[in-house]
Amino acid sequence: MNIVELNITFEYGGRTDAIHPSLIAADGALALVDAGYPGFLPLIEREIARHGCDAKDLTHVILTHYDDDHIGSLHDLKAKYPRVRIVAGEREAEAISGRRKAERLIQAESLLEQMTGEEREFGLQFIRRLESLKHVPVDETVKDGDRLFAGKCRVIATPGHTPGHISLHFPELDSVITGDAAVNENGRLAIANPQFCLDPDSAERSLAMLADLRAAHYYCYHGGKLDMG
Repeated sequence: MNIVELNITFEYGGRTDAIHPSLIAADGALALVDAGYPGFLPLIEREIARHGCDAKDLTHVILTHYDDDHIGSLHDLKAKYPRVRIVAGEREAEAISGRRKAERLIQAESLLEQMTGEEREFGLQFIRRLESLKHVPVDETVKDGDRLFAGKCRVIATPGHTPGHISLHFPELDSVITGDAAVNENGRLAIANPQFCLDPDSAERSLAMLADLRAAHYYCYHGGKLDMG
């Protein structure tokens, strides 16, 4: 088993930004963890190819949570590679598949009531982005303590950023894929985008739990891989 960090750079708001989905290669499986912004499928495909793999060989897409930068290209990916199985936490799966309104959209609509001027216009654009996301059926749901990849990966519930957020722990690799439960901030683990956390207290507890694992490697979606030395 191996984890590969994908480095997808792009221009946003006049500056260069990056996201870091993970690619998991295991016996008979090739899994992508999180699927980038809408329109990012070609970028994801090229980055997978750069690491000597082919997106057509993907067997799974595992989603840490519902947010436009994590599920944005999911519909395009599933349409192009229909055999890929979509995996998500039980609560997030309801929003991803369209069975329930996403908490992120509910939050955005609530915050809009307090905004004026340019801030309100940004809020409206964000809401429109969320509303434009296409729903995709989830093939498999997981919960805290479930095992994937012949037991080599443990699902960890890490609520806070969103209520149903999950992270992935690989004890044999001494590694954690954090999603947005943690960010690599100048060489330390921190809460990712705290202004967007739906439950800051839960986010703090989830971050502490991940840190307490004392893993050698944390694969953070924002900020990139953090090696603990």
